[in-house]
Amino acid sequence: MFGLTALELARIQFGFTVSFHIIFPAITIGLASFLAVLEGLWLWKKDTVYRDLYHFWTKVFAVNFAMGVVSGLVMAYQFGTNWSYFSAFAGSVTGPLLAYEVLTAFFLEAGFLGVMLFGWNRVGPGLHFFSTIMVAIGTLISATWILASNSWMQTPQGYDIVNGVIVPTDWLKVIFNPSFPYRLLHMTIAAFLATALFVGASGAWHLLRGRNDAHVRKMFSMAMWMLIVVTPIQIAVGDQHGLNTLEYQPAKIAAIEGHWRNEPGEKGVPLTLFGWPDMQAEETKYAVQIPHLGSIILTHTLDGQFPGLSEYPPEDRPNSTVVFWSFRIMVGLGFLMLALGAWALWLRRGGRLYENRLFLRFATVMGPSGLIAILAGWFTTEIGRQPWVVYGVMRTSDAVSNHSALALSVTLLMFIVMYFCVFGVGVGYMLKLVAKGPGVSRNDNPPQTPGQSQRPSRPLSAAPDNTDPSIN
Repeated sequence: MFGLTALELARIQFGFTVSFHIIFPAITIGLASFLAVLEGLWLWKKDTVYRDLYHFWTKVFAVNFAMGVVSGLVMAYQFGTNWSYFSAFAGSVTGPLLAYEVLTAFFLEAGFLGVMLFGWNRVGPGLHFFSTIMVAIGTLISATWILASNSWMQTPQGYDIVNGVIVPTDWLKVIFNPSFPYRLLHMTIAAFLATALFVGASGAWHLLRGRNDAHVRKMFSMAMWMLIVVTPIQIAVGDQHGLNTLEYQPAKIAAIEGHWRNEPGEKGVPLTLFGWPDMQAEETKYAVQIPHLGSIILTHTLDGQFPGLSEYPPEDRPNSTVVFWSFRIMVGLGFLMLALGAWALWLRRGGRLYENRLFLRFATVMGPSGLIAILAGWFTTEIGRQPWVVYGVMRTSDAVSNHSALALSVTLLMFIVMYFCVFGVGVGYMLKLVAKGPGVSRNDNPPQTPGQSQRPSRPLSAAPDNTDPSIN
């Protein structure tokens, strides 16, 4: 297919499926915590706006959660079908970590999800709130195990190689490998930001259409507060993550920066804002640079240096052309998020948060930016790890199964068609729910408090106390 090898097709196929999948867990993580906050505020303040917002976003959460589960199952199968040699070599580490995710997070979410979605009229307020919190915690535990597995592939620790396969020797080092804390924080915060932008775009869209009620204002205001508080934290975490990557994966940093060599006598490394890294010519063409800023960001010194990409053998170099731009897309969107949050804070002080139409249009357009930034960051992480599937231990070319290019081409085309059909319908339905907006209809009023059911507990308990005298 298009002259691509079986290895390239297998990588594209996995990249395609993981790109679809990562969107749904990100929204699940953010929405679950958002729902816990909404229900907690409802129980505390007894403001029906929080209750109505909870019921509205619960519907969106349920649809998104289902699509996340379905898309995740496909990826699990691909480890055995397309990457069997990787599974045989490193399965003693990745297998248990994924199993722990199922045993702890998935069972926790599944157990309390039913109570959360269907128990509002059937259990007490305390138990229902506890169930919502457990679902939110379950999503975070799930992210923890998944990122522990992926981080180990980036910075492997706590293992030996015995008879040609990896054998874990220290599970604490396997789980808490050097890059794990930074990746966990970075991804979790990214999920919160993506959800805040999603919720904020929904509120901005309704405000632009003339719906300026308490429900829309409240969810839009909460999203903007989340944005201005969390974005600076994400930038700080990203900075520390970059320092960690420079220590353990310096070739990735060189590829991200489009930095090829340290010139003799040169002090400091410039930051290349824009350019086109040429892998064959080993230079970044049309570079627009700021002197010393690369050193300041990556070494926190004015004259610090780090290895250039040309110092590594050609077969060990990541594709700088791709990661150079995917990283800049992620960072650029991050600063736009910061600008949106700062603009919201400024308008809030002037009492014009809900009236400035240019700002509301900006917030609407920024709706998918969190998810795009997550995808761009994920591409940077995974492509920047190449040509290794386990960094410095196993090459990606040694991990792929023995499939023909024709077989992988056919299955890739099938995935593309099926994914756009199935998940296109799901995403379309979810956006239709969002377009409907929050609020309580006259015919579907939820009870004032969890546990106050409008249904009779026994079939005959709905009968009136006094019967018709004429019947008597």
